[in-house]
Amino acid sequence: MIATIQKENNIYTARYERHLQHSVEEVWSMLTDNEKLQQWFTELRIVDLRKDGLIKFDMQDGTFIDMQILDYEPLKVLAFEWDKDIARFDLSPVSEGCQLTFIETITSITEHTPRDLAGWHVCLDVIEAILDDRSITRKDEWEVWYVKYKELLDKLVK
Repeated sequence: MIATIQKENNIYTARYERHLQHSVEEVWSMLTDNEKLQQWFTELRIVDLRKDGLIKFDMQDGTFIDMQILDYEPLKVLAFEWDKDIARFDLSPVSEGCQLTFIETITSITEHTPRDLAGWHVCLDVIEAILDDRSITRKDEWEVWYVKYKELLDKLVK
């Protein structure tokens, strides 16, 4: 399902919701265990998992960007800097699994924004696919979602 995007006080929020047929513990480990994190977001590595801790983003050119963990509550919340924005995962147990809510707080819409939105969308789909023991074609999925998010943002920003 496509994210809902809202604007309030010149700040945008993109909200993605997924009901996963897996426990909070299983989903949490996908977000916080570096081995599992590498399966769906190879550039991210958790260095210090705590509030005010550190996540590194591998720029794939020998350099890394440090991203501070802004909010952390085991099995519930992981939020971190995402350039000038914020990436936040909220988990809660529900019948037959886990509710995963991902919110990106976006300070300004740029040409890169629909790329990020499509990327997060596919990342969440990949997490679910891994947990379900199935595969998806990331590039094909990303291209489909990129077009949809570009159209959505074009309407929203007018």
